Amino acid sequence: MTDPNRAAVLHAAGDLRIEERPVPQPGPHEVLVRIRSVGVCGSDVHYYEHGRIGSFVVDAPLVLGHESAGVVVGLGAAVTRHEVGERVALEPGVPCGVCAQCRAGRYNLCPDVRFFATPPIDGAFATYVAINEQFAYALPDTVSDDAGALLEPLSVGVWANRKAGTTIGSRVLVTGAGPVGILSALVAKAAGAGLVTIVDVNADRLRQAADLGVDETLDGRAEPDLAAREPSVLLECTGVAPVVRSGLLALAPAGHAVLVGMGAHAEQPLPVQAIQNRELVVTGTFRYANTYPEAIALAASGRITLDRLVGARLPLDETENALRMGHTNPSVLKTIVAVS
Repeated sequence: MTDPNRAAVLHAAGDLRIEERPVPQPGPHEVLVRIRSVGVCGSDVHYYEHGRIGSFVVDAPLVLGHESAGVVVGLGAAVTRHEVGERVALEPGVPCGVCAQCRAGRYNLCPDVRFFATPPIDGAFATYVAINEQFAYALPDTVSDDAGALLEPLSVGVWANRKAGTTIGSRVLVTGAGPVGILSALVAKAAGAGLVTIVDVNADRLRQAADLGVDETLDGRAEPDLAAREPSVLLECTGVAPVVRSGLLALAPAGHAVLVGMGAHAEQPLPVQAIQNRELVVTGTFRYANTYPEAIALAASGRITLDRLVGARLPLDETENALRMGHTNPSVLKTIVAVS
């Protein structure tokens, strides 16, 4: 490669540096990808601001960024799925492939998964990354580089709806109108849900959710009657204990709740009596598995227009400003770092 491998490297909380690193050498089954677009995720911001997420601590320099797309520029000796010049979206978690969870098809639960931007694995705020060819997905011409990067949070929404069993006629309540909440709501609509309602306390995000096509938006500050919507599905995308509780209490009997949002605390109380009396099904969700083909199809068909979520694009040199965007311009729903 003729261009240097420049990367945004986090050394400690609040200490982000643009550095030059060696170009990765792809293994036999890996492709070398020149990164074009990377979405800024809340986890990137949390690492930048706090230097850790739970038990994952930045104790050595770490390249952030895990929502990415680019173009294949190099091939390992045994690669068969891709060609140089092919545009690809990268699924950022590569599992071991041999553990019990992987063999059962639940590779998102692999204990040895190597996930971008999760210590000690470097992420995609870099000119070049190498990744197993199975986790690079060809992008059709109708899907932009930015949209390719946002297939990652879209996959979270696809997985949440799969876990919930969302289908034609489902009445879906989504709590939290961040990018994942809005994308979860849009996937529910694409699945044929009869009514999709999203609730938040941020009026600007609710406006954007409505503009993107969510059926109904509710301001949580007004304490709306969520149970009146008789939701059969709850997609909880905040992780905030009072919101989780109110969402569960709103569910109709035999409803399905999927806890997507990760809160600040490892434990919180749940309304167990309501769960028992109404026979509610409550499950967690962790990332996703086998979702990228469906996410690509949703984006390529135009049923979900990912580019409309992008409110700001900054170059790699301004990655720190991108990570601060939530504070400097909270109206921006999704920020893209344009690496090349």
